[in-house]
Amino acid sequence: MALLGVIGGSGLYGLSDSGEEKVVTTPWGPSSGPTVSYGVGGGIAFIARHGKDHSIAPHRVNYRANIHALREAGCDRILAVSSVGGIAPSCQPGKLVVPDQLIDYTWGREMTFQGEGDPVRHFDFTDPYSPAWRGTVTSALNELEVEFVDGGTYAAVQGPRFETAAEIRRLAADGCHVVGMTGMPEAILAREAGLDYAAVCPVGNLAAGISPDELSMDEVIGAVGPGMERITSLIKALA
Repeated sequence: MALLGVIGGSGLYGLSDSGEEKVVTTPWGPSSGPTVSYGVGGGIAFIARHGKDHSIAPHRVNYRANIHALREAGCDRILAVSSVGGIAPSCQPGKLVVPDQLIDYTWGREMTFQGEGDPVRHFDFTDPYSPAWRGTVTSALNELEVEFVDGGTYAAVQGPRFETAAEIRRLAADGCHVVGMTGMPEAILAREAGLDYAAVCPVGNLAAGISPDELSMDEVIGAVGPGMERITSLIKALA
Protein backbone atom coordinates (compact mmCIF):
# COMPACT_ATOMS: atom_id res chain seq x y z
CA MET A 1 0.00 0.00 0.00
CA ALA A 2 1.28 3.46 -0.86
CA LEU A 3 2.20 5.66 2.07
CA LEU A 4 0.76 9.02 3.01
CA GLY A 5 3.46 11.67 2.86
CA VAL A 6 3.31 14.42 5.47
CA ILE A 7 5.41 17.57 5.40
CA GLY A 8 5.24 19.74 8.48
CA GLY A 9 6.90 21.01 11.60
CA SER A 10 8.48 19.29 14.56
CA GLY A 11 5.20 19.51 16.46
CA LEU A 12 4.01 16.55 14.44
CA TYR A 13 6.58 14.12 15.82
CA GLY A 14 3.95 13.00 18.31
CA LEU A 15 2.19 10.99 15.62
CA SER A 16 3.60 7.77 16.96
CA ASP A 17 5.65 6.51 19.86
CA SER A 18 8.27 5.14 17.52
CA GLY A 19 9.36 5.77 14.00
CA GLU A 20 12.02 4.46 11.66
CA GLU A 21 14.32 7.15 10.31
CA LYS A 22 15.81 6.78 6.86
CA VAL A 23 18.26 9.17 5.26
CA VAL A 24 17.50 9.46 1.55
CA THR A 25 20.12 10.56 -0.97
CA THR A 26 18.58 12.59 -3.77
CA PRO A 27 19.90 14.02 -7.04
CA TRP A 28 19.19 17.47 -5.59
CA GLY A 29 21.12 17.15 -2.36
CA PRO A 30 19.93 16.37 1.15
CA SER A 31 16.34 16.67 2.27
CA SER A 32 15.43 18.79 5.29
CA GLY A 33 15.95 15.72 7.43
CA PRO A 34 15.44 11.97 7.34
CA THR A 35 12.06 10.60 6.41
CA VAL A 36 10.39 9.16 9.47
CA SER A 37 8.01 6.28 8.81
CA TYR A 38 5.23 5.65 11.28
CA GLY A 39 2.98 2.61 11.47
CA VAL A 40 -0.24 4.62 11.77
CA GLY A 41 -3.05 2.91 9.87
CA GLY A 42 -1.67 2.26 6.41
CA GLY A 43 1.53 4.05 7.37
CA ILE A 44 2.93 7.50 6.77
CA ALA A 45 6.28 9.00 5.87
CA PHE A 46 7.04 12.34 7.51
CA ILE A 47 9.59 15.07 6.82
CA ALA A 48 10.13 18.07 9.07
CA ARG A 49 10.21 20.87 6.50
CA HIS A 50 12.49 23.19 8.49
CA GLY A 51 14.57 20.42 10.05
CA LYS A 52 14.15 18.93 13.50
CA ASP A 53 15.47 22.07 15.19
CA HIS A 54 13.67 24.52 12.88
CA SER A 55 17.01 25.72 11.52
CA ILE A 56 16.15 25.89 7.80
CA ALA A 57 14.60 29.16 6.60
CA PRO A 58 11.67 28.93 4.16
CA HIS A 59 13.68 30.15 1.17
CA ARG A 60 16.46 27.65 1.91
CA VAL A 61 14.30 24.54 2.22
CA ASN A 62 15.38 21.94 -0.35
CA TYR A 63 11.86 21.39 -1.65
CA ARG A 64 13.01 19.20 -4.55
CA ALA A 65 14.86 16.84 -2.24
CA ASN A 66 11.90 16.63 0.16
CA ILE A 67 9.41 15.74 -2.57
CA HIS A 68 11.84 13.25 -4.12
CA ALA A 69 12.46 11.61 -0.73
CA LEU A 70 8.75 11.12 -0.10
CA ARG A 71 8.19 9.67 -3.55
CA GLU A 72 11.12 7.30 -3.06
CA ALA A 73 9.65 6.27 0.30
CA GLY A 74 6.56 5.04 -1.55
CA CYS A 75 4.17 7.96 -1.10
CA ASP A 76 1.47 8.69 -3.66
CA ARG A 77 -0.09 11.68 -1.89
CA ILE A 78 1.09 14.48 0.37
CA LEU A 79 -0.58 16.40 3.14
CA ALA A 80 1.28 19.64 3.76
CA VAL A 81 0.85 21.23 7.17
CA SER A 82 1.78 24.91 6.98
CA SER A 83 1.16 27.59 9.59
CA VAL A 84 -0.14 30.84 8.13
CA GLY A 85 -1.13 34.38 8.96
CA GLY A 86 -4.78 35.30 8.60
CA ILE A 87 -5.80 37.99 6.12
CA ALA A 88 -9.51 37.37 5.49
CA PRO A 89 -11.94 37.94 8.38
CA SER A 90 -12.87 34.24 8.33
CA CYS A 91 -9.25 33.23 8.97
CA GLN A 92 -8.75 34.11 12.61
CA PRO A 93 -6.01 32.68 14.86
CA GLY A 94 -6.87 29.14 15.90
CA LYS A 95 -8.74 28.37 12.70
CA LEU A 96 -7.78 25.60 10.27
CA VAL A 97 -7.85 26.55 6.59
CA VAL A 98 -7.88 24.09 3.69
CA PRO A 99 -6.97 26.30 0.73
CA ASP A 100 -8.06 25.57 -2.82
CA GLN A 101 -5.97 28.20 -4.63
CA LEU A 102 -2.63 29.92 -4.29
CA ILE A 103 -0.68 32.86 -5.66
CA ASP A 104 3.11 32.61 -5.81
CA TYR A 105 5.03 35.72 -4.73
CA THR A 106 8.33 33.91 -4.12
CA TRP A 107 11.48 34.38 -6.15
CA GLY A 108 14.82 32.65 -6.68
CA ARG A 109 13.65 29.22 -5.55
CA GLU A 110 14.22 26.03 -7.52
CA MET A 111 10.77 25.58 -9.05
CA THR A 112 11.13 22.46 -11.21
CA PHE A 113 12.77 19.06 -11.50
CA GLN A 114 13.50 19.82 -15.15
CA GLY A 115 17.18 20.38 -15.79
CA GLU A 116 19.13 22.12 -18.48
CA GLY A 117 18.88 20.09 -21.67
CA ASP A 118 15.80 18.15 -20.55
CA PRO A 119 12.74 18.23 -22.81
CA VAL A 120 10.48 21.08 -21.71
CA ARG A 121 7.32 19.77 -20.04
CA HIS A 122 4.40 22.04 -19.27
CA PHE A 123 1.93 21.22 -16.49
CA ASP A 124 -1.66 22.25 -15.95
CA PHE A 125 -1.79 24.01 -12.59
CA THR A 126 -5.34 25.36 -12.68
CA ASP A 127 -6.04 23.62 -9.38
CA PRO A 128 -2.79 23.73 -7.38
CA TYR A 129 -4.27 21.43 -4.74
CA SER A 130 -5.39 18.08 -6.16
CA PRO A 131 -9.21 18.36 -6.10
CA ALA A 132 -10.05 14.72 -5.33
CA TRP A 133 -7.39 14.39 -2.62
CA ARG A 134 -8.35 17.76 -1.15
CA GLY A 135 -11.96 16.51 -1.05
CA THR A 136 -10.81 13.47 0.91
CA VAL A 137 -9.10 15.75 3.41
CA THR A 138 -12.16 17.95 3.93
CA SER A 139 -14.42 14.90 4.23
CA ALA A 140 -12.15 13.50 6.94
CA LEU A 141 -12.27 16.80 8.83
CA ASN A 142 -16.06 16.78 8.63
CA GLU A 143 -16.20 13.21 9.93
CA LEU A 144 -13.91 14.19 12.81
CA GLU A 145 -16.21 17.15 13.49
CA VAL A 146 -13.26 19.52 13.25
CA GLU A 147 -14.22 23.08 12.38
CA PHE A 148 -12.33 24.46 9.39
CA VAL A 149 -12.47 27.04 6.60
CA ASP A 150 -13.19 25.22 3.35
CA GLY A 151 -11.37 27.00 0.53
CA GLY A 152 -9.37 30.17 0.19
CA THR A 153 -6.28 31.50 -1.54
CA TYR A 154 -2.85 30.95 -0.02
CA ALA A 155 -0.30 33.70 -0.67
CA ALA A 156 3.17 32.14 -0.86
CA VAL A 157 5.75 34.77 0.08
CA GLN A 158 9.51 34.69 0.28
CA GLY A 159 10.28 35.14 3.96
CA PRO A 160 11.93 34.65 6.32
CA ARG A 161 10.77 38.12 7.42
CA PHE A 162 7.13 38.87 8.00
CA GLU A 163 5.34 41.16 5.57
CA THR A 164 4.79 44.91 5.75
CA ALA A 165 1.30 46.27 6.32
CA ALA A 166 1.30 47.56 2.73
CA GLU A 167 2.22 44.14 1.39
CA ILE A 168 -0.67 42.57 3.30
CA ARG A 169 -3.04 45.20 1.87
CA ARG A 170 -1.80 44.21 -1.58
CA LEU A 171 -2.33 40.50 -0.87
CA ALA A 172 -5.84 41.22 0.38
CA ALA A 173 -6.57 43.22 -2.78
CA ASP A 174 -5.30 40.24 -4.81
CA GLY A 175 -7.90 38.04 -3.11
CA CYS A 176 -5.62 36.16 -0.70
CA HIS A 177 -7.09 34.74 2.48
CA VAL A 178 -3.93 33.56 4.26
CA VAL A 179 -0.20 34.13 3.89
CA GLY A 180 2.63 31.66 4.37
CA MET A 181 6.21 31.08 3.27
CA THR A 182 6.33 27.42 2.18
CA GLY A 183 3.43 26.79 -0.23
CA MET A 184 5.63 27.15 -3.29
CA PRO A 185 7.44 25.48 -4.93
CA GLU A 186 6.25 22.54 -2.83
CA ALA A 187 2.89 22.33 -4.61
CA ILE A 188 4.21 22.46 -8.17
CA LEU A 189 7.03 19.99 -7.46
CA ALA A 190 4.50 17.51 -6.09
CA ARG A 191 2.50 17.95 -9.30
CA GLU A 192 5.59 17.34 -11.43
CA ALA A 193 6.40 14.25 -9.38
CA GLY A 194 2.92 12.83 -9.95
CA LEU A 195 1.90 13.08 -6.29
CA ASP A 196 -1.48 14.33 -5.10
CA TYR A 197 -1.05 17.36 -2.86
CA ALA A 198 -3.29 19.14 -0.37
CA ALA A 199 -2.60 21.53 2.48
CA VAL A 200 -4.01 22.13 5.94
CA CYS A 201 -3.06 25.49 7.37
CA PRO A 202 -3.44 26.37 11.05
CA VAL A 203 -3.74 30.14 11.48
CA GLY A 204 -1.22 31.22 14.09
CA ASN A 205 -1.63 34.98 13.90
CA LEU A 206 -3.30 37.85 12.13
CA ALA A 207 -1.14 39.22 9.32
CA ALA A 208 0.86 42.44 9.61
CA GLY A 209 -1.26 45.55 9.71
CA ILE A 210 -4.29 43.49 10.72
CA SER A 211 -2.78 42.27 13.96
CA PRO A 212 -2.80 44.97 16.65
CA ASP A 213 0.50 43.58 17.97
CA GLU A 214 4.01 43.26 16.59
CA LEU A 215 4.54 39.79 15.10
CA SER A 216 6.85 37.39 16.94
CA MET A 217 7.95 33.99 15.61
CA ASP A 218 7.86 32.48 19.10
CA GLU A 219 4.30 33.68 19.60
CA VAL A 220 3.24 32.37 16.18
CA ILE A 221 4.65 28.90 16.91
CA GLY A 222 3.12 28.96 20.38
CA ALA A 223 -0.30 29.83 18.97
CA VAL A 224 -0.20 26.97 16.44
CA GLY A 225 0.98 24.32 18.89
CA PRO A 226 -2.27 23.70 20.82
CA GLY A 227 -4.15 22.99 17.58
CA MET A 228 -1.82 20.23 16.44
CA GLU A 229 -4.00 17.59 18.10
CA ARG A 230 -6.57 18.23 15.36
CA ILE A 231 -3.89 17.75 12.72
CA THR A 232 -2.62 14.47 14.18
CA SER A 233 -6.21 13.16 14.36
CA LEU A 234 -6.66 14.07 10.70
CA ILE A 235 -3.44 12.35 9.67
CA LYS A 236 -4.40 9.17 11.50
CA ALA A 237 -7.80 9.19 9.80
CA LEU A 238 -6.25 9.71 6.37
CA ALA A 239 -3.60 7.02 6.87
